[in-house]
Amino acid sequence: MKAETWLFSGGILFFIPIGFVYGLLTQWDEPVGLIALILTGGLALLVGSYLAITARRIDDRPEDNPRANVEEGAGEQGFFSPHSWWPLFLAFGGAVAFGGVAVGWWLWLIGVVVSIPMLVGWVFEYYQGEHAH
Repeated sequence: MKAETWLFSGGILFFIPIGFVYGLLTQWDEPVGLIALILTGGLALLVGSYLAITARRIDDRPEDNPRANVEEGAGEQGFFSPHSWWPLFLAFGGAVAFGGVAVGWWLWLIGVVVSIPMLVGWVFEYYQGEHAH
């Protein structure tokens, strides 16, 4: 987790100073870019802090050891559903909802109505049918 922690923590050192440089170059007439860059630095701070705290609680991974062999990273990495259609339709509903933010509340509402059942179906996919646990 060390590389990820440094990567996101480095975003703080980049985005916040660049925000002030942006403010100087625009003569402080355009505050949205300044605020967006500072908030991006804050987001990097949040993610970097989370990764630093998590890195202290878990053992070193093979990725953190420069002398580790490839075989040390072998094994199960997690469970990923290979045949699920739920994420595709959830992405469609999310795209409609985000498009609705720009177009109108009625399109956003359609996207939310489509997205909620897709999210519930994806979460409870393995609680029913032939793949029930």
